[in-house]
Amino acid sequence: MRAFRSRTFLGGAASACIQRPHPLPTPSSPVRAASSLLRRRGASHLRPSIRDSVLSRCYSTDRKSSKPPPFAFAFDIDGVLLHVAKPIPGATQTLAYLQEHNIPFILLTNGGGKHETERVADLSSRLGVPLTTDNFVQSHTPFRELVHGPAGAALKDKNILVTGSDAAHCRRIAEQYGFRHVITPADILAAQPTIWPFEPLMAQLYAATARPLPSPNPKIDAIFVFNDPRDWALDIQIILDLLQSRGGVLGTYSARNGRADLEGCGWQRDGQPPLYFSNPDLLWSAAYHLPRFGQGAFQAAVAGVWREVTGGKAPLRRTVIGKPHARTYGFAERVLDAHRAALLGVASEGGKMDALRTVYMVGDNPASDIRGANEYASPVGTQWTSVLVRTGVWDPERGGEPAYKPKAIVDDVRGAVKWALEREGWDGKGLTG
Repeated sequence: MRAFRSRTFLGGAASACIQRPHPLPTPSSPVRAASSLLRRRGASHLRPSIRDSVLSRCYSTDRKSSKPPPFAFAFDIDGVLLHVAKPIPGATQTLAYLQEHNIPFILLTNGGGKHETERVADLSSRLGVPLTTDNFVQSHTPFRELVHGPAGAALKDKNILVTGSDAAHCRRIAEQYGFRHVITPADILAAQPTIWPFEPLMAQLYAATARPLPSPNPKIDAIFVFNDPRDWALDIQIILDLLQSRGGVLGTYSARNGRADLEGCGWQRDGQPPLYFSNPDLLWSAAYHLPRFGQGAFQAAVAGVWREVTGGKAPLRRTVIGKPHARTYGFAERVLDAHRAALLGVASEGGKMDALRTVYMVGDNPASDIRGANEYASPVGTQWTSVLVRTGVWDPERGGEPAYKPKAIVDDVRGAVKWALEREGWDGKGLTG
């Protein structure tokens, strides 16, 4: 795994450069965010133990120490804070404790399918603590950087294809990010029904959400998988059509495909659109008692069909972000640094503070959360320390020892934070269960 370095490209020379979040979330006052949350939803959604004091406690600036804590936390969500949309015991109290003591944290998830503002509002309600987008990164958040890229690589005014669990909703997210010309598989199917010679699985949904194509055979400049698609068959057909096209033009076929005299036998060497996946998770923790397939399974299916089409002569060229990839950890670290500066008053006071010494990554998936933290090399020297919880994907009785070893294994998120605080010399009073 290559470590993140500034000025590395998200998808090679044909895509935008990740240098800093673009735009970085504008730090907002957590107290204003909490006030807004209470005005919109009332206080009834907050748990009784924190409802009466949420505004005075949330990132309380009067508790700010002269020397900010040199550590922070990054939390996965599903299997760490929530299970089937319900708080895991101790999660609410743990986040409230960190807010009360001005200890920065970020929510870093491979989930997606909702805009960040929508997801944060939902999490605030479910967890009973006020949260903001300032310290939240989900799998497709870094796609925002591809709206505005280096000269010639910006996708703001280009045609892009998006898909996911609800492609129409993914289109709206992409448009909120700033992409202006967003196409979904439903648009293509409605315009060219013969592209898929079988009965569509979601015909009514496609008919209700399809928009006219900009031209009968538009040129597609990038393909984005925002989260776990539902209609794998149609999506794979359209994606592979475009990966074999001439210059990304729908309905064409490149004469370079399969030429032994060209690099990669000519596959994906004729201006085809870059392919982006927002996370590699093969499995995730859902309501069923065994883990379920995630976007990583869809990616494996695309790669498997591609291998058959090309006769194994050329591996599928694609860009994958999300945990455990270093680009996502680098993006998250920059967001966390900006959030920490605003939280501790450094940004508004024009001061400076030392870089974080340690970020504790608390997760339930050894292959993403733990591996990513173990392998990420921070450009500013921050040490990412992995902590594995027993409340999610990993189960020692089913999977044995984790393939990627965490620094610590604990029962739950409260135990993870207690372990980290003790390691940092904090007593952790108030984190009792």
